[in-house]
Amino acid sequence: MSAPRIIEQILDLARWAPSGDNVQTHRFEILDEQHVRIHASDTSAHCVYDLDGHASQIAFGALLETMAIAASEHGWRMDFTRQQRAPAFDSELIFDVAFTPQPGLQPDVLIPSIAVRAVQRRAMRTRPLSPAEKQAMEAAAGPGYRIRWLETPGERWQAAQLMFHNAKLRLTMPEAFEVHRRIIHWGVSHSEDRVPDQALGVDALTLRLMKWAMSSNWGRMATMNTLFGTWLPRLQMDLLPGLLCGAHFVLQARQPLRSIDDHVAAGRAVQRFWLTLTRLGLFMQPEMTPLIFARYIAEGRPFTREAAVQARAERLRPQAVELMGGENANAVFIGRLGAGPAPAARAVRKPLAELMLR
Repeated sequence: MSAPRIIEQILDLARWAPSGDNVQTHRFEILDEQHVRIHASDTSAHCVYDLDGHASQIAFGALLETMAIAASEHGWRMDFTRQQRAPAFDSELIFDVAFTPQPGLQPDVLIPSIAVRAVQRRAMRTRPLSPAEKQAMEAAAGPGYRIRWLETPGERWQAAQLMFHNAKLRLTMPEAFEVHRRIIHWGVSHSEDRVPDQALGVDALTLRLMKWAMSSNWGRMATMNTLFGTWLPRLQMDLLPGLLCGAHFVLQARQPLRSIDDHVAAGRAVQRFWLTLTRLGLFMQPEMTPLIFARYIAEGRPFTREAAVQARAERLRPQAVELMGGENANAVFIGRLGAGPAPAARAVRKPLAELMLR
């Protein structure tokens, strides 16, 4: 068997880029030894969390940044262009990527962090972040972004409460139920194409109840919510983890994100931030639902057929806006982070062969 080509080695490492719910909706098309075309589809048509495809666009930006970092291992620079197409094709993006040998280009220090970067949904250590750690992460995000840190016990409590209350939205709306039922891989600690149930951050009893409720239709889940409430999963997945971490953070853009390309660029910043904290021995969990639902409400866009859920989101919006730093904060990404331990269960990735355009 011949050794993998350099371009295949780059793609094999780049496939470890973050992908929302581990859906990996991108496909690679190798055009020649130094050119790749990426066919990237968003999930806005069937995922309530992918409002206008922005979450997917950020993920595609993270993928492109990972490709650039991976290419540096071979002394190659990465450049890309997005094909300009009619707005009707905004959910189907095409990126043309070119690699160019660049003498003197050193391997990026973030390369070793690419494959070990993972989401930690369970409790982390509560030790404060050091000034050096925060400075490194702020520098990684780049000059177009700033970080709002929420790290005092009071700020972490405020964030944890918001996540706890916001979680009731996703657990009591049928639109989110359909997403969760598709993306959870039951009975595993690692999954190539979904989120393993053992990575969700709940105990065995709660996991069994969730699996039972999701093995049928929305009616069964609604019945369970009526009989048992939603406090147990929210306590384990949102409130306690929100308290047991080093800090919450909000990545803010210095200018509003107005276009697909703006969100792709933000995704590149998110990935450098995430890989940098990984290199520092820290872990992170995205906390995007307050940002997403607050935007639905701000733009007067219904996101559920359940009127009570929509009304609850309206009541929570002021708290979400305060957390994000105000109406004009240009929040791009929200999460919590802290020192270990490393997650024992995690999403992995499809083999490169399955990510090639067929």
